Amino acid sequence: MGNGDFVYPSSSDRQCATHRVAIPPPQPFFMSFKNTLKETFFPDDPLRQFKNKTPSRRFILGLQYFLPILEWAPRYSFQFLKSDLVAGITIASLAIPQGISYAKLANLPPILGLYSSFIPPLVYAMMGSSRDLAVGTVAVASLLTASMLGQEVNAAQNPTLFLHLAFTATFFAGILQASLGLLRLGFIVDFLSHATIVGFMAGAATVVILQQLKGILGLDHFTHSTDIISVFRSVFSQIHQWRWESGVLGVGFLFFLLVTRYFSKRRPKFFWISAMAPLTSVILGSLLVYLTHAEKHGVQVIGNLKKGLNPLSFGDLVFTKPYITTCLKTGIITGIIALAEGIAVGRSFAMFKHYHIDGNKEMVAIGTMNIVGSCFSCYLTTGPFSRSAVNFNAGCKTAMSNVIMAIAVMLTLLFLTPLFYYTPIVVLSAIIISAMLGLIDYEAAIHLWNVDKFDFLVCIGAYIGVVFASVEVGLVIAVAISVVRLLLFVARPRTSVLGNLPDSTIYRDVEQYPNANHVHGVLILEIDAPIYFANSSYLRERISRWIDEEEDKLKATGKTSLQYVILDMTAVGNIDTSGISMLEELKKTTERRELKLVLANPGAEVMKKLNKSKFLENIGQEWIYLTVGEAVEACNYKLHTCKPKESQPWNNV
Repeated sequence: MGNGDFVYPSSSDRQCATHRVAIPPPQPFFMSFKNTLKETFFPDDPLRQFKNKTPSRRFILGLQYFLPILEWAPRYSFQFLKSDLVAGITIASLAIPQGISYAKLANLPPILGLYSSFIPPLVYAMMGSSRDLAVGTVAVASLLTASMLGQEVNAAQNPTLFLHLAFTATFFAGILQASLGLLRLGFIVDFLSHATIVGFMAGAATVVILQQLKGILGLDHFTHSTDIISVFRSVFSQIHQWRWESGVLGVGFLFFLLVTRYFSKRRPKFFWISAMAPLTSVILGSLLVYLTHAEKHGVQVIGNLKKGLNPLSFGDLVFTKPYITTCLKTGIITGIIALAEGIAVGRSFAMFKHYHIDGNKEMVAIGTMNIVGSCFSCYLTTGPFSRSAVNFNAGCKTAMSNVIMAIAVMLTLLFLTPLFYYTPIVVLSAIIISAMLGLIDYEAAIHLWNVDKFDFLVCIGAYIGVVFASVEVGLVIAVAISVVRLLLFVARPRTSVLGNLPDSTIYRDVEQYPNANHVHGVLILEIDAPIYFANSSYLRERISRWIDEEEDKLKATGKTSLQYVILDMTAVGNIDTSGISMLEELKKTTERRELKLVLANPGAEVMKKLNKSKFLENIGQEWIYLTVGEAVEACNYKLHTCKPKESQPWNNV
């Protein structure tokens, strides 16, 4: 029996809650708009430190904000220098061979790997907020550069144009990265979820490893495609051209690198062994080739490396059609990938050392170093995990370790480049494979499977897309699946039935708490998301279904008929006009079924909009309560004390 025509007792006799849900005081539009912008773009309130400061102090703080070196340099001590010196030399020993290897992976002259380990680290040391990030080139960005620019220009046939396009793509990547930071749009990078990055990095690492079969087997010709089928077709169609000398050398050095890494993982205090292993491999490989003249027996070597510091390249940037479109696309994709990796790595090590880094400030720093780098013959750089991990384990204290590394690379460029003439390509391939194996995080994939199957699907989608199609396709697939999931979260919010925990006034999900008791004649529903146009129709249909199911259950058991529907709106942070229309329709539907709609704990933003839309007048303030407990108490009171004017049969609509 419904209670739409209750004769309510006077307010003096009602045992209702003493507190009412407040309607927030109205705010001027400009103030409301300002607060919204602040919460959207400045959640960390970076301007807080400038409050109540003199103009001169604000100027100094502003300089320190964009150039953190001005903040920590005055406090720099000799003890810090000793630690940073050890760390800088250690990461330099890793940066030199890795830089040369990754430049070859990008189809660029090997010397660019050294150039990119000289200028960008100096810029980051001045502008970066991470103490542990070690700047340099990365394999994934190098592969993307080779793959995407290679679709427009063949690096072997036109190396000069390819080189200029790489500088231009780096310039665009830096512009994008710095702009995202300055405009406080760093949240865009968050669309690359953890699952996406795990799958994408593993797929990219697999592709990079497959690409190194060219160097390991000593092949002169190799496919420009990155998918696994094309690579295997290229490898096995040239079996007669495999060079066993190169293969034996590559497998031997790869074994050495993997053993040293395994030993350093088991004994963390000997981290320097794995850090020095790549440079040791280069030295040993060069000596072996020099002494045995292996370059005459099929073992490919680097050859001449140009001596001297970075030449200017600003005049080499290409802003003409048809190349500018390719450079722009390459810069955007590689820039976002590099940004996501650099910020994730920086935050990880900051968490270990209990300090905070500003993501937007990091974007500006990484973007600026790529803009400057593109003008000094550098290609895309960021903070690779392997190099940063070595920097962290070496005990670095500040970004000065990047300066030490840059000085070591500078000395190499000035005096030591001729020594790399006999460095075998196969050793560089072994160094890359060793580094890439660390990016295939199968334990993280297993964890995703155990915790969230959908996240695992995102991870596998990214991996399969990268390995079987291309790096770009894999990235698009992963982002698309992540966005679909985000839309599902918004469009299909969770609703649940609440029950009363025994001997308490607490109401919780009856599925999570099976001992929670249903309240006779009252259906309590919890909505776990804001109510927007994307989910309002779904919520209307889902709530109607909950009502149908509850009525069927009560009829089957012969218990008290349903009288009230309480919506717990604690988790409803906001509502739009479509959501308000949904509530109005729901109210009409419940009234036709002779039920009463009750709201519990709507938030400030929700109350403000319900008041402006006149919905509060429509439903009545007496049907809005501060807590679910108060709403249930009021409903129970009315169930036991109020009598309807006349009884009417149920009218299921």
